[in-house]
Amino acid sequence: MRHFVLVMCLLAGLLASGSARAQNAAPAQPKTTRILFVLDASGSMRAPWEGEQRWDVAKRLLSKMVDSLNAYPHLELALRAYGHQHENKENNCEDSRLEVAFAPKNAAAIKARLKTIEPKGNTPITYSLLQSAQDFPADKSARNVLILITDGLESCKGDPCATALALQRKRVFLKPFVIGIGAEREFGKQLECLGQYYNAADVKTFRTILNDVVTQTLAKTTVSVNLTDDAGRPVESNVNLTFVNSVTELPEYNYVHYRDAQGKPDVLDIDALQSYDLVINTVPPVRQPNLPIRPGRANVLSYKTPQGTLWLQNPAASPNPYGTVQAVVRAQGNPATVVALPFGARQKLLAGNYEVELLTLPRQLRRITVKQGQETAVTYEAPGILNIVSDLKGYGSIYRLGQDEQQTWVHNLPETSSKVNLPMQPGAYRLVFRTKTATGSQFTDVRTFTIRPGQTSSVSIFGR
Repeated sequence: MRHFVLVMCLLAGLLASGSARAQNAAPAQPKTTRILFVLDASGSMRAPWEGEQRWDVAKRLLSKMVDSLNAYPHLELALRAYGHQHENKENNCEDSRLEVAFAPKNAAAIKARLKTIEPKGNTPITYSLLQSAQDFPADKSARNVLILITDGLESCKGDPCATALALQRKRVFLKPFVIGIGAEREFGKQLECLGQYYNAADVKTFRTILNDVVTQTLAKTTVSVNLTDDAGRPVESNVNLTFVNSVTELPEYNYVHYRDAQGKPDVLDIDALQSYDLVINTVPPVRQPNLPIRPGRANVLSYKTPQGTLWLQNPAASPNPYGTVQAVVRAQGNPATVVALPFGARQKLLAGNYEVELLTLPRQLRRITVKQGQETAVTYEAPGILNIVSDLKGYGSIYRLGQDEQQTWVHNLPETSSKVNLPMQPGAYRLVFRTKTATGSQFTDVRTFTIRPGQTSSVSIFGR
């Protein structure tokens, strides 16, 4: 049987739901951090490792670890063990017990309990993970950390990876750290689904990595985000940055970006024991998955978000018979709407190629290029008015005439009355109409007319 030691550090901020989530204000008092050590005490832990039993190494290092943590304020520790109550031959898959409950400064209680535990049985990792979720007090403001130390894979046909992911999505705990000691490369790959994997080949490396995991849990981490133009110059700012939990897909932090007079972004506090995607809420937004945040460091991240401005410019004619005209903006070649805006508005857009659909009558399509730091104006011709003076019930449509008499549908007349007063774009048009009382298609009335800017064109149709 191949053996290894696994250390899994699973932090979960049990955050409040609804309006309390993704709030950045500092709490009135520091958060409590709770670390639960889940220790493998199965029979395989009696195997030798550098002149000692694996169990003795793990017990000794864990005792030193809790001693070093005993002086930290706002920190509580607990101990759960598994595989120590039933012999291996019993194949007990529920052999897991909370040995020392959470309390401040309880290193002595944990060390005393470690002296009495003897490794015996199975490795029910999945069951222990499920049970450990009940060990943390119901305190949504606390930072809950779980460190699992084991020398074997799941032996009870459970799926610890699926279980860990499900509990992360429920915000019980978050992305794990995985440390396999003496594990073969292929064997270690089976642990990567649990989180960030480390391989420690000897006791010294195991000690170093275990200390590093705890340090990452307690150390302060900051992030600064540079928003640059295409040349990498930090010129963009005032954009909302949303740090989204990569597992739950819920927002953890919202910050409106700030850049000082020297071009430096401000420094943001962040909990590094979570995995984040960053959504830079430009228009359209930019999403950066799996942020490379190093715990306990001052991280500086840079992303290119060059922006220009779209100006939807009303024509000079006044008053405008359309009233307010709307425009729909799409990225060129993508049918999804980026933003819908009224004419008269200015909107920052990421630099790139766009299609702007003007909801005039008829609709118009403009293809534009937005450039960094520049303003791109889009407008339309001042409309004229189509005035159909006849008051007839029937079926009619208006068509735009193109070159060589090509016609494109524009508008249907209401069946209750042909009498309308429509603002329309200048151009040549055709009206096709048949009354409800007409007894054949041959009684269709066809009229051609022209709309000119700022003028009214009157058209009469006749019932037959």
